[in-house]
Formats: sequence, C-alpha cells, structure tokens
Amino acid sequence: MAETVAAVAAVSPEQQQQQKQTPSASAFVGDRVPDNANEHCPGPESESAGKADGCAGCPNQEICASQAANAGPDPDIAVITERLSGVKHKILVLSGKGGVGKSTFTSQLAFALATDEDREVGVVDVDVCGPSIPTIMGCAREEVHASGGGWSPVFVRDNLGVMSIGFMLPDDDSAVIWRGPKKNGMIKQFLRDVDWGNGNSGGGDSPNLDYLIFDTPPGTSDEHLSVVQLLSGAGITGAVIVTTPQEVSLMDVRKEIDFCRKAKVPIIGVVENMSGFVCPGCHGQSKIFYPTTGGAKKMCTDLGIPLLGSIPLDPSIGRACDFGSSFLDTCAPESPAAKAYLDVIANIRKIIE
Repeated sequence: MAETVAAVAAVSPEQQQQQKQTPSASAFVGDRVPDNANEHCPGPESESAGKADGCAGCPNQEICASQAANAGPDPDIAVITERLSGVKHKILVLSGKGGVGKSTFTSQLAFALATDEDREVGVVDVDVCGPSIPTIMGCAREEVHASGGGWSPVFVRDNLGVMSIGFMLPDDDSAVIWRGPKKNGMIKQFLRDVDWGNGNSGGGDSPNLDYLIFDTPPGTSDEHLSVVQLLSGAGITGAVIVTTPQEVSLMDVRKEIDFCRKAKVPIIGVVENMSGFVCPGCHGQSKIFYPTTGGAKKMCTDLGIPLLGSIPLDPSIGRACDFGSSFLDTCAPESPAAKAYLDVIANIRKIIE
C-alpha cells in the first residue's frame, strides 16, 4: 500500500529516493491539527492560532497563541522561492463564481501554450476538494511518485506536466473532507516538493518552466490565501479572471477582483466564458446567459481592467474536456470558439511577455 503524503513530507529526499513512495491523500495531516482540537481550528501554523473564535475553549489555545506570537515568517516561503526561481510566469486562474469554466480554461490555455515545443508548461490543481484537472487533461488515474528530487508530476506531453490531489485519491468518487489547515498543507507541498524537471536535479536547482498555471476553486478563501502567501517571495505574474456574462456571476467576480487588489495580485485581464452560442448550422448567435448589466465588457470598463476576450459556448469544448484532449487540436479551426480562444491566448502572451 502506498505511503501517506504526510510520510513523504516527513522524510528527507534521500529517504524518499530509497523508499520510492507513491504519495496518497488518505491520511494526510497537513499542518498537523491536534486530535483534540476544536472543530474550526485554524491550524497551529496560522497567524490566528490561539486567537480565532474557533480557538475558544480548546485545550491547546494557550500553547498555540504563544507559538503564534513568537513565530516569524513561514520558513517554507524561502524554500518555495528558491524552488520556483526558474519559473518565468506564474499565472493564477481565478473567479469568485463556481461553474464558469476555470478548469476548462486552465486546461485549454496549458494545451495551447504547450503546442510550442520550446516552451515548458506546468499546471497545479489547487482545487483540493474538486480536482477536475486530471480528467480534463486526460491523465486521470495516473500516480504521483516521489524521488530524490521530490514529487514527480504527471506529464501529459513531454513539455506539459500536471500536479493534482486527484492523482492521490483511491478512486474518482472519493471526497476530500478537509478544513483549511489540511488544504493549506497540501498546497504548500505542491509548491515546495514538486520536481518539475528540466534542470531540477534534486540538488536544489530550480525548474526551467516558462509557465506555471494554477487552477483554483471558487471564492476568496483558504486556497487563494495560501497560494498568494506562499508565492510572495517567488512572485505572481498575474491572474486571469474567468466569468460568464450574467450578473449573478459578475457580482462574485467583482469580489475576486477586489481580493486581487487587496492581496496585491496583478490582474492580467478578464475572460468572458460561455458568451453566447453560435449555431453550427445557421451560424446565428443566441445569448444563453444574458448580460443584463452589460456583461464582462462593461465591468472591465468600469473597473479599468483589460477584457482578454469572449469565448462562446461550443459543444466541442465539453467533449474535449470529457475526453481529456485539447479543444484546439480537435475542433474546426474556423469555429468562433477556436478563434476566440486563440485571440485570448495571444492577448495573455502579449501582456505578460
């Protein structure tokens, strides 16, 4: 049986090389929340340890508060900064709203960037409770292995690697039922312990990635804060924010934009996904999600943010995701969605490069 993720974190790279472990999420303990902690424990490594409302009455409250008061910056930030120093562009794909197509966009952006064989691309799935990237990118049921250099990502192509907790679950239907500290601990290990190759020999060398793309869950909570904090030394190139045209999506996306500004995350721009449907027969366009308040275009104008483009609905996109393939490799090149994707990707590269 594979060893736990926690065990991988506890041993040295040399021991990992000897033991040839395959990480598993089944018993991962993240930031090691005490067994007798309160239900809403923020975690002993949190800045609010011993001080949060959820700490009231906990037998560990005094100890945690004392440790938090004496704690300095997270020492792993320096390790992560060194580990990722060779990554040219670190891109977050965000949206305050769920179901707008963040994972779909992340996968198709990665596939498109990797068509240039001279570019090295990595994808980190930080949607810990809903890891869909392995399915969408055609690498479900693969395993993550540990070596002297750290965890090895799953390579979809020679120049496209993926890391996700989905590779560590016993089956596709297994739920990840974790509070914040455990999720934060897993994300930290994704950033600190993954060997992306290309010069990262395990001796401290950093990977030579051109793009490292982070697929995130909805909201502005634990996962987002963890990524931003842990990348504070390595730096974030910027965030691509995905929305759909209707106001119920835009109202949450505005909160995500506010999060980026408060967290000092540069905003590359906004992508309006599912922006109408073009009939393949008559080529007429229908507004499935009607932009009652002007859609992403007006929001971007009001907030002074670039609109990277609008991608219409296309059944071929859904099929490509279900089959784990690149939409741009399988679609009709003259389709409106294909043209929109290419325009959006070109705009992103123009802004960050």
